[in-house]
Amino acid sequence: MEGDPTLRLRVFNLNCWAIRYLSKQRQERIRLIGDVLRQEGFDLVLLQEVWSEQDYSNLKAKLGGCYPFSYYFRSGVIGSGLCVFSRFPILDTLLYQYSLNGYPYMLQHGDWFCGKSVGLVVIKISGIVFNVYVTHLHAEYCREKDGYLPHRLVQAWELAQFIRHTSKAADVVLLGGDLNMHPEDVGIRLLRGWTGLRDAFAEATRFEGCEDGCTLIPNNCFTVKSELLPFPLGIRIDYILYKAVSSFTVKCEEMKTTTGTAPGTDIPFSDHEAVMATLHIRREGQAAGANLGTAEPTLVDVVTEARTEVGVGLGAARRQRYSTGRMAVLALLLLLLQAAAALGTLAGLAAGQPFPKLSFSLLAFLAIGVLLLATGLHLFHTIEVKMLQGTEEQMRMALRALQEHL
Repeated sequence: MEGDPTLRLRVFNLNCWAIRYLSKQRQERIRLIGDVLRQEGFDLVLLQEVWSEQDYSNLKAKLGGCYPFSYYFRSGVIGSGLCVFSRFPILDTLLYQYSLNGYPYMLQHGDWFCGKSVGLVVIKISGIVFNVYVTHLHAEYCREKDGYLPHRLVQAWELAQFIRHTSKAADVVLLGGDLNMHPEDVGIRLLRGWTGLRDAFAEATRFEGCEDGCTLIPNNCFTVKSELLPFPLGIRIDYILYKAVSSFTVKCEEMKTTTGTAPGTDIPFSDHEAVMATLHIRREGQAAGANLGTAEPTLVDVVTEARTEVGVGLGAARRQRYSTGRMAVLALLLLLLQAAAALGTLAGLAAGQPFPKLSFSLLAFLAIGVLLLATGLHLFHTIEVKMLQGTEEQMRMALRALQEHL
């Protein structure tokens, strides 16, 4: 109510793993997700990996009465997969697509084609303005040799900056998503330290669900068991984070995760477990969370660590740029030599064609193909270098500002 100083908000977050033609039992799982959302009546639903707009439309039709307001964020080649369902009117939306998102030639991973992004919806409930963010960061794939760590750190930094610069008019900030980072990872520490966001699992008064709040567990029949061998309980990579910006306080009364199969079935909702939080928002006399404590020495260490990792990625990107540029130059030289040989033959300066015509043509086509591929990769890695340089420079300036406050 408008005059009520307190508000209870129930939030549902899930990576749906809904890839058309690829995800197992996708349509049945989408139906089960719709059923549980109708039964539970959450206030906000934040979903990732809904990469089929038809699935979104089906969910929207199924949930229409319970969640009259929704928004689907479009980006990339196959879409961001992000959508929000709300019981309350959505006043505004905004999408930010991350500047780095893996490599287009890593087809087996496919993150680049998704256009990974963060979506923002602004909602007003009982006079309280909520900035609600939903996102999905680049997957890890191999923890021992994580070639995507610099890209994920750039995404975490851009997410933190996006939240800081768009949440100043909000009373409460909520972030839900698959962050693909463990709670102790530098990216999570950077995101939370730079924004002041609090972890619903760590703050919850009551918790029910998977041990340690894990959201990717070995008992899920859709998970790749080999990837979880170092983690017998599973890993926690899906989050609900929050903070109060103005004269409010936010507390997590209860936190839950699903624990395997959907009720009454033998399949889970997804390869991830859902995260559910009940938040208690209270109006206070003083502004809460206005100062983020960004001058703490620990935050300086976190930003320094993140900047170092970005620098490592920058060095690797420069080497890739050099290698692809050299390959393009060699392919161009080969084409020029072939052109010179062909002109010499036409001018009668050679006794005859030095190579069979078929072999000569195949070699030319191969050189053209290598030139085009190498040039495209060189341009891509040039952009990658610029983005990593930009983030490294931003972090350097942030460190300078933090150190001035110490």
